[in-house]
Amino acid sequence: MSKKKISKEKSIRRTRNGVELLICLSVIAGGVYYIKTVSDNSFLTPQMEHKSVAEEVEILTEATEETTPPPEMPMYEIHPVDTHDAFSGDLILVNNDHQYYSSGKEDLVSIMEMNDETERSEFLAVDYSYSILREVYEPMAQMIDDFYDIYHNDTLIIYGSYRSHDFQQELYENDLAQNGSDSSTLVAKPGYSEHETGYAFDFSETVNYEYDGTGDFAWFTENCYKYGFILRYPEDKEDITEIRYEPWHFRYVGVPHAYYMTKNGICLEEYIEQLRSYTYDGEHLAFTDHNGQAYEVYFVPADASADQTPIPVPPGAKYDVSGNNIDGFIVTITAGENADPEPAAETSTEASTDAADEETSETPAE
Repeated sequence: MSKKKISKEKSIRRTRNGVELLICLSVIAGGVYYIKTVSDNSFLTPQMEHKSVAEEVEILTEATEETTPPPEMPMYEIHPVDTHDAFSGDLILVNNDHQYYSSGKEDLVSIMEMNDETERSEFLAVDYSYSILREVYEPMAQMIDDFYDIYHNDTLIIYGSYRSHDFQQELYENDLAQNGSDSSTLVAKPGYSEHETGYAFDFSETVNYEYDGTGDFAWFTENCYKYGFILRYPEDKEDITEIRYEPWHFRYVGVPHAYYMTKNGICLEEYIEQLRSYTYDGEHLAFTDHNGQAYEVYFVPADASADQTPIPVPPGAKYDVSGNNIDGFIVTITAGENADPEPAAETSTEASTDAADEETSETPAE
């Protein structure tokens, strides 16, 4: 055999050996990279030391299947809301400790103009300047309509409704001047009155302008929750609300929340504090109202470091979001209807964590 032929065969063998060596090195490098990747993502998977590649793939697959929620557990989706909206909504707490921050965009309507439009004459407001939030007018008017249908009493008058900050300031200063004191027990400080929100109103009546919630009017205290209202300052909660008993002052919070508070005998301060313990990734408050409608309620802290806060909700669910005027949002999910109404007993559910007017001294002006 000639030297030329031997040299050619050696060259082929060297080339083939070099290619095989490169393939081996590539396989080894790929294996090292895979193991490193698995190690870097150990927070998602169990420990994989001393396992073959096949075993590692099997374990990774099993871990992925374990983190997938079962079919009956709802997957939540994210709906971002403006973080500043934590200071708005029908569940905001406004009292001596929590100021109302007006957006200046309240959707207010004249009560008397709305009465004219809807052809209602069963009740009045003091004059056409008295206004309330648009969403509150119809529940309020429907409640009075139903009261009238029962008692045929048309003496009701709205004696307190929305007030501007300037008007609240005027009332407060007038009260200080009349009483010669540094603070008022009858008029809330400007910025700390529910009347500035547009969610509250005061009843009086046109016979003697004294409303004490007795007689025919006791019906409102007993039934207001059906229309989304609460008696804001109950007689047995004065130490919590820091406002004396006011049978004439009603506040809109929405039907499910009004029902729950009324049936459990708690005031708004107590309810807001209670809801903060029902976090999205923990237990949810679940109850059924007087109509057999089921609700699920939970709290989502506001993300103070961002312009928007992600709100997790079940996909396709009917829901409402309200700020609490303190530190976050209250999410109310409307679930399916139940055939038989149940008491508003406190129950809980677990969420999937995959988602991640002028007023006078006769009626105190709180």
